[in-house]
Amino acid sequence: MTHEKEEKTLIILKPDAVHRGLVGAIVQRFERKGLKIIGMKMVQLEDAVLEAHYAHIKDKPFFGGIKSFMKSSPVVVLALSGIDAVSATRLIVGPTKAHEAPAGTIRGDFSLSMQSNIVHASDTVENGVAEVGRFFSESELFAYKRNDFDYIHADYVF
Repeated sequence: MTHEKEEKTLIILKPDAVHRGLVGAIVQRFERKGLKIIGMKMVQLEDAVLEAHYAHIKDKPFFGGIKSFMKSSPVVVLALSGIDAVSATRLIVGPTKAHEAPAGTIRGDFSLSMQSNIVHASDTVENGVAEVGRFFSESELFAYKRNDFDYIHADYVF
């Protein structure tokens, strides 16, 4: 069961998050915010997926380094859902330049790098839908209502 105003967004826990044992701590932040995990898996990224995902920078000279980094180990991909999920995850994640990210954000607490910045998060609602579709089939996504939905989203319930 989903609410009509719920958005989908994609999170990628990058190789540095996996290697540093931060997966659980990061996932917990999204859950504590009230976002719903509708899909989660560990994958080894392939060239075709990376080229589609990073199509907007594929022709840049630094893309080769990003591709190497993203293929250096498996990553964990999450499909999240919630009201205003895209903007909520962007706040939790913090700015791309991790050295500029405020304390309390994932990047602010766990990274100083621009490339090894722990996590990817969809930047728009449209990209959230497209990115979730790139990494998950419909059979890998689950619709349900969190038991605490009415309290997390009281503005839409009461």
